[in-house]
Formats: sequence, structure tokens, C-alpha cells
Amino acid sequence: MTQLVLLSGWGCDARIWAPLTPHWPSEVDVTAPNWPGLGGRPALEAPESLAAMADAMSADLPTDAVWVGWSLGGLLAGALLAYLPPPRGLILLGMGERFCDPEGVSTAELAAFRRAFARDPVATLAHFHRWQLGGEPGPREAYRRLCALLDGGPAPDPATLDAGLAWLGSLDISTDRANADCPMVRLAGSRDPLLAPTAIATADRVLENAGHCPMLSRPAALAETLMALAAEPHPRRVLQAERVPS
Repeated sequence: MTQLVLLSGWGCDARIWAPLTPHWPSEVDVTAPNWPGLGGRPALEAPESLAAMADAMSADLPTDAVWVGWSLGGLLAGALLAYLPPPRGLILLGMGERFCDPEGVSTAELAAFRRAFARDPVATLAHFHRWQLGGEPGPREAYRRLCALLDGGPAPDPATLDAGLAWLGSLDISTDRANADCPMVRLAGSRDPLLAPTAIATADRVLENAGHCPMLSRPAALAETLMALAAEPHPRRVLQAERVPS
């Protein structure tokens, strides 16, 4: 049986994966653990510590599974390979080997966003939720779905979110990816507003007519693509991104 571990990104807990539930085949075992500080899970005393994060998440990240890290979750999963035994594979969804890019979200833009978050975390988080949905085929409908999933639940820990912004600015897993003891592949939405065009073009698979949050706009296609990638024992590298049609 295929095992998938779904890891959420900045500002969203594991409930973001709920739209995929009806689309998983019976032969897949899916778990979606929350990161510390999200979804009601207690925050770390030192939320900026990768070693502490690895220790907290070790039981949730089995070696016989394929980890799927979305956005910041992909960067973190890649960084945790320096602390934890490798999985069967790692799929980076909506993330490159680093976050900041002059053609995408620049270092200056991230720094300004972090200052805004320090002034008003609630408003800045709400702004981000709208911003990341800009590339979906129906941004307003996607935002309504996101609010329906996240509203009424436990609020994310502000210190954890701030540490996440710092990681977005500092983590670079290019070396981890080159030296990883497991296959690492990238899956991107063709209209992802947070990725540079080059990062989309160089992804191993591209999901057409989708942005940063295909779990909200194209859940069936995303589930099918994740299963296909997980089924490849050694996902091949390609010179040009394979396109997953709309």
C-alpha cells in the first residue's frame, strides 16, 4: 500500500488537504500531521530550531512513506532530511529549492511582508491567504473554500508563523536535493503567483490551470498526479516539465 504524508505550508494547517479526501484510491494510506504551532498542536519552545522541529515530527514522518510538502512544508521537509532518515521520496508542491527569487517573491518583498506581519499578524495572514490564491481559475471561490476549511479552528501560533517567514527567507535545499538519499521531485501549478516563471518551467511536473493551491481548485487532478509521482520508484528527471492537462 502506498503511504503519503501531506505537510501544509505557511499559515495553513492540515485541514487544507481535506478537499483531496474523496479522490484518494483505496490502495493509498494518507496522513496529514500538523506542524507544531498549527492546528492546535503545541508550539515548540524554540520554533526557529530545525533540530527541535525534527525531533517533534520524527514520529509523523515515516521512512516507508512518500512525503508531500506544500509551499513552506516542502522547504521544511527538505531541510529535515539533514536530521531524519530519508523517506521513499519527497514531492515538493508549489516550492522551488528556495523561496525568494527576483522574478517571483523577492527578498525585499518578503522582508516587507514580515514587517507587516509583526505590526498586524491577523490582517497580514488574511492578506496572504487571498494573495496565494491569485493564480487559481476561480480565486474568489477558492478563497471561500479556504475560509470554510480554516475558519473556527485553532489559530496558528504567531511565533511559529514568524519563524516560518524567517525560514522562507533563509532555507535553501538545493544541496539537500542534490545529495538526498531519496528521490525529490517538484510539482508546480502553471499559474502559481508565488513562484518565478523559471521555477515553474523547471518543475518536474506542471499542473495546468492551477496556481499555488491546487488542492482547492483542482483536487482530483492533484490527487491523481501525486499518486502517479509516488508510484514511480525513482522519479525521472526531465529536461522540460511534463504538463498535466486541465
